[in-house]
Amino acid sequence: MSGEAEILETGRIAPEFRVYDVTWVPDAAAPTLSFALGVTETSGREVFTIALTAQINIDPARRSYDDETREALVELFGAPERWAATTKSFVWSQVSTLVPSFTGETTFTLPVPCTYDLELAAAKYLYSLPDGEAPLSFHFTGSVLHRGDAGQVQVVLIPWTCSADWRMPVATWREMMEHHYPNGAWVRLHADTVAELGWHRARLGLPSYDACVAGLLRGARE
Repeated sequence: MSGEAEILETGRIAPEFRVYDVTWVPDAAAPTLSFALGVTETSGREVFTIALTAQINIDPARRSYDDETREALVELFGAPERWAATTKSFVWSQVSTLVPSFTGETTFTLPVPCTYDLELAAAKYLYSLPDGEAPLSFHFTGSVLHRGDAGQVQVVLIPWTCSADWRMPVATWREMMEHHYPNGAWVRLHADTVAELGWHRARLGLPSYDACVAGLLRGARE
């Protein structure tokens, strides 16, 4: 069947992935991290492309936390004495890309759009870390288009066990968010709440919503 694609459930093609580095994209319209990845395939066959999907999880149990950070993360994980049960791995992002043609090994980049909405667990977690590293795990799925023994085109699925652990510097995420939202952060509000804030702001002649909320908080403390 030379020249025709065969869909195979199993095969000797078994790519292995690893994560090398991460940078943030300065000219992106929205906050975007660019992960540098490598893939190795040891059969010696020519790989035409890999249609790759990566699910990126945050694994909070794989790092330590000081008391101040534990207090900041109570909303996510509860009281510290419960953390053994509550700090489970959770999904941060799922992205797809095409790995270009290679034989043996190659490198590629994986762009990951990020949000600063502190209502979402991943953003809340990363925002609460003062420094150090965020433990991540990459779980890969997809298909590998390669040349078979007889020269035919074959497709094999990436094994569901294919994954890689990596620790992302928190400073990289913070630098990216500071670039896009200097001295700012985002909290999602109900439309009725925004309308009430707008009315209160206009009534008092306040210059911004931030000033409006800050004034209400001062009043609550007093």
